[in-house]
Amino acid sequence: MMTDNRLLKRTIVKKEIRSQHLQENRTLRIYLPPGYNEILSYPVVYCQDGEEFFNFGRIATTANHLILEEGVEPFIIVGVEVNTKVRTEEYAPFGSRFEAYIACFAEEIVPYIENKYPVRQDSSQRILAGDSLGGTVSVHLALRYPELFTRIISLSGAFYEESQHIIALETDLSWMNIFMIVGLQEDNYTTDTGVYNFVELNRSTKKLLEERDATVHYEEKDGRHLWGFWQKELPAALMYFLNP
Repeated sequence: MMTDNRLLKRTIVKKEIRSQHLQENRTLRIYLPPGYNEILSYPVVYCQDGEEFFNFGRIATTANHLILEEGVEPFIIVGVEVNTKVRTEEYAPFGSRFEAYIACFAEEIVPYIENKYPVRQDSSQRILAGDSLGGTVSVHLALRYPELFTRIISLSGAFYEESQHIIALETDLSWMNIFMIVGLQEDNYTTDTGVYNFVELNRSTKKLLEERDATVHYEEKDGRHLWGFWQKELPAALMYFLNP
């Protein structure tokens, strides 16, 4: 399926922006679809853990396949890179850099992309994607900026107690549409903040979201907390929002 040379010919550009909120530079990896044309307009997928989504998730090759083989409308991908040493500080709501990262994402990265590339500036045309804590911070971004983000892909989201508490404070999430998947072998996973049952965390978060009228597509499958699992599920997750 993936041997076609057209699928392997990918256009990925790297850009670096200066973040006033984070007081540092941040690297973006930007995938431009086959036939990219600046006079057209495109949906856009923003990925946390940008480097990993490209290297381990193979999202550019997957995108080529969906566009060239499955008839999906061409779309742009923006991978926001993260320093793994401070990832939890940026992605977890209890992290010391969380507020600055969320502000950087919504107030600096999105305007930069919308100024430089012909992406559609409607919340229904922006998708947030993340794995583990990347899924969590994507939900928090949508909660904080619902005018920007309403569609979320959460691959084994790390919905710790603090995140569930924040979701529980919401009353109406009827505007949110989220694709959630978790691996059944993620029931005893060790992270830098403790050992968690990701299956239970995702089940209880699904319930919280549905009780507040969010649209939730939820799946549990055999899989571990690894890119080998998420890579296989990424095409279906993207198709959920981008299917013609």
